[in-house]
Amino acid sequence: MTEYNSKLTVKEKVGYSLGDVASSLYFNMFMLYLLYFYTDVFGISAVAAGTMIGITRLWDAFTDPAVGLIADRTKTRWGKYRPYLLWTAIPFGIIGILTFSTPDLSLTWKIVYAYATYSLLSLAYTFINVPYTSLLGVLTPNSLERTSISTYKLFGATLGGMVAQYLTLRLVNYFGQGNEAVGFQYTTILFSVFVALMFFLCFLSTKERIAAPVAEKTTVKRDLQDLMTNRPWWILLATGLFLLTWICIRMGANVYYFKYYVGDTNPLALFLVMGSAASAAGLLLTGVLAKKIGKKRLFIISMLGNSLFTAAMFIPMPEQLPLMFAFNLLSGFLGGPSFAILWAMYADTVDYSEWKHNRRATGLVLSAALFTQKMGWSIGAVIAGILLTQFGYEAHVEQSTNSVLGIRLLMSLVPGAIGILGTCFMFLYKLDDKTMVEIEKELKERKKEKCKKHPDDNER
Repeated sequence: MTEYNSKLTVKEKVGYSLGDVASSLYFNMFMLYLLYFYTDVFGISAVAAGTMIGITRLWDAFTDPAVGLIADRTKTRWGKYRPYLLWTAIPFGIIGILTFSTPDLSLTWKIVYAYATYSLLSLAYTFINVPYTSLLGVLTPNSLERTSISTYKLFGATLGGMVAQYLTLRLVNYFGQGNEAVGFQYTTILFSVFVALMFFLCFLSTKERIAAPVAEKTTVKRDLQDLMTNRPWWILLATGLFLLTWICIRMGANVYYFKYYVGDTNPLALFLVMGSAASAAGLLLTGVLAKKIGKKRLFIISMLGNSLFTAAMFIPMPEQLPLMFAFNLLSGFLGGPSFAILWAMYADTVDYSEWKHNRRATGLVLSAALFTQKMGWSIGAVIAGILLTQFGYEAHVEQSTNSVLGIRLLMSLVPGAIGILGTCFMFLYKLDDKTMVEIEKELKERKKEKCKKHPDDNER
């Protein structure tokens, strides 16, 4: 039965957010530096690296929903989803270390090694983050409380991102002493230990409260059929895909932008951390503004403002650092609420599916969030790799005027346009706050009736 105390303690919300501290630390390191690592450290061309990242993501179309289905059918004394945080944390860290290692191989075998390690990394990411994301849907049945949890989750993501943004290059320089290959490997080892610890603490701090309906009997086929008819889920899928493509292009372009356009990577860490701090400040307003104007409207305002100031990054000249920082601060602050709201909406579509079909498949539905995250990351890497190549980018040389133009576009107008296009899908989303209150009320009544019929069922 579901536990109807829908309020969570601050301790549990913080504990849940530690999973995103871990995920975001790794995810930001990949977004910011993986393409750069492949091109400027491991010695793979931009187009080969970008294509490799894109191709290896194709199997996520199968692994993400598959892991969601597996997690939905997992039964342990710890619940359905929490055990994966315990089981996968250490393998996830080890594979991350291998991904940022540089064995002495021929160019062909370097590409093979990159395909193998990156594919395994993506699979490990799926096995830990689909269940972690699914936890959001079973911690509480209250839609507004999920917005609060999502805010904590995004604070965790912001913190993890800031650690990666501020420390990565500093640690690479400290450990490598001029050898970036050694520096990246030792930095990843340090981060991997931290990531595993955060997932262990998340496991210990949380509790699953929402169980599937008591009399529920379902099959993989029926779960997939339910998903195919979940229109709000499809809208979020499209929105998330565009928005993650936007953020991955923008984040991946930062190091190229400062190295080859500004001509100095020293301001990059402060630039990234201040942007994340501004995002955290905007995130603080999420709960209040969501209650006042609604999640959907706040999301649209947040993302449009974020995208416009991202596009404005095309304006500054190399010496105009204050203007770059100003646009970045405004972009981060305005965009702060958007991803917290998006995660809460994903969880709402789980309730919508249960309300419509009387069957609950939390892992499968929320695997969409991870699917769009990784596909957006991959599409962004492909676009970046192709554009860098088309504009004539070559590593470790003075860039041509055309190449610098391509880097500036990847930092500004390209992600800005993609962000605006993704926001447009949200106008089609119909699960507003009033609708979710009604769905939550009806589900609560259904489950109370089933508890009366099955008084001896103590499933949690």
